[in-house]
Amino acid sequence: METDDTGMRASTAAEWEQFCERLKEAGQILLRPETPARELDRAEGLRYLARLTRLGLDLCFEHADVDFPVFLNAWNATTKAGSDNPDNLYLNASVAGDREYRLRGHRGTAPRLRFSTFADRYATEGKMTQTGSLRAADMTFASDGTFEVTVSRDPRPGNWLALAADSSLLTVRQNFADRRREGPATVTIERIGGPATPKRLSTKRAHRALAGATSFIARVTGRYAEWAHWFQERPNTLHAQDTTPFHEEGGDPHTSYMHGFWSIGADEALVIETPVPTCDVWNFQLSNYWMESLDYRYYPVCVNKHGASYNPDGSLTLVVASRDPGARNFLTTAGHRCGMMIFRWTRAETYPVPTCRVVKLATLSTNS
Repeated sequence: METDDTGMRASTAAEWEQFCERLKEAGQILLRPETPARELDRAEGLRYLARLTRLGLDLCFEHADVDFPVFLNAWNATTKAGSDNPDNLYLNASVAGDREYRLRGHRGTAPRLRFSTFADRYATEGKMTQTGSLRAADMTFASDGTFEVTVSRDPRPGNWLALAADSSLLTVRQNFADRRREGPATVTIERIGGPATPKRLSTKRAHRALAGATSFIARVTGRYAEWAHWFQERPNTLHAQDTTPFHEEGGDPHTSYMHGFWSIGADEALVIETPVPTCDVWNFQLSNYWMESLDYRYYPVCVNKHGASYNPDGSLTLVVASRDPGARNFLTTAGHRCGMMIFRWTRAETYPVPTCRVVKLATLSTNS
């Protein structure tokens, strides 16, 4: 008996060691030769890996039970990836296509609210595939703003969100014009007809969760390292996503995404100019090299349709620099010399690709 106990303990310890070894492998992105060598970028690279490790463990241990789903605000002010949108609030929960769920909540005042389900089809399609979608504009709400949504494979009366047989993720995406004045929707999720209590944790499930966490970290870091490298070779230009080798996983199907890599000196500015078509929403943001949005809590690093100042002809000029030259729509680099950027048009009549040019800060007048 003592020998058996010792063997089981050794096996459990070995599983943890395997997890740590996989984490070490994920850290190889820090050694890629194209990564910036400045201290700020290297420090943020370490933080990026730590943040994704925290999220991966949270997703795979605490939010993986499809019988007892709980919404997680996965991408937020301190956990970021893939040029996360500062104007969005992201919630997600684990689900299964052979279950049925109920969402309850209050509408809030965010202008745009959308529920979606997705299936992990990397093996067959190389991406997460949307399997259901429901917009607030198509929903019925009670007079006090409360709502219910049934989530299932077969249609249901009232508000209904579709699942497919292989659906595994349910997301809630809210988009704000002014987060300081608008309130988010509140949403809960529960399985209909499920067990009374969760299953107890087993070593098999714990091992699977650890493996899932490292797989998540490797997939996210690897994918966005390739993105950053491709755009880095084409700096200071915004590229319509359909002209690049990449696609937006889980993105809004009505949004056109334009990514780019910016790189300017302390005495330079990146000037971005574009006509503005009739559209529901547009926004622009700066991210660091690791594709984390810069800290929008404290710095002007993003701008949208609601908060922008327009030129007399209705067009838009943005100025990105290390210090404000007195420009309208100034965005700070917050101590960085390079990083990623993204422009989004949502439900637009046309989808222009903004032009970018690098100029000396000294050439910009105070009323540019």
